[in-house]
Amino acid sequence: MMKIHPIQSSPVEASTGEGKTSTYLTTEKKSFTIWMRSLVFHSKGCTVFDSNGNLIYRVDNYDSKSCSEVYLMDLYGEVLFKFQQTVGLFKSCKGDNSTGTRFTLRKNFKISPRSSSSSYKVIMGSSKDDVQSCYKIVSRGLVFTIEDGSGRLMAEVNKKQSDISGLEFGEDILTMVVEPQVDHSFIMGIVIAYSLLKCKL
Repeated sequence: MMKIHPIQSSPVEASTGEGKTSTYLTTEKKSFTIWMRSLVFHSKGCTVFDSNGNLIYRVDNYDSKSCSEVYLMDLYGEVLFKFQQTVGLFKSCKGDNSTGTRFTLRKNFKISPRSSSSSYKVIMGSSKDDVQSCYKIVSRGLVFTIEDGSGRLMAEVNKKQSDISGLEFGEDILTMVVEPQVDHSFIMGIVIAYSLLKCKL
């Protein structure tokens, strides 16, 4: 069977660093549909569409027994982010792209006994210094939000519902709403890292 292999370069600037712009930067609130399935037969992954039904992102993991190295690609198969998981007691997932954006996602173990939610912190760069934690995921079951360091909402992911009847789809079909002036390729990178840690890919 023919396989689609990722290309190890990206023509877009998906960095969140200062002085760099991104072709994925939102000018208004945008909605995406995440289908936690690969379009490639017998492959794990996910497929992401915009509000017009156009394919935007995809993840295809041909080795269903291993997700130690996963790629987030655009519709042309060009790599936007590469992800690697660390094993051990405190699991984490590292993501990086060709423009220099690097982050590590790991669970925040500061547990509040009164809270039913869990949180994950995004540490920018290669340092393990918690001061560099600029973003966080707050999870409440299937719903989770991505916030910046000041608590500003950047994106929300929820189960997708039908616009007409309010009918819910399966748990593998999600809606991601990204706020204005946010790089949605970077947000998608955080979502993929989170899904890997949650064993959803």
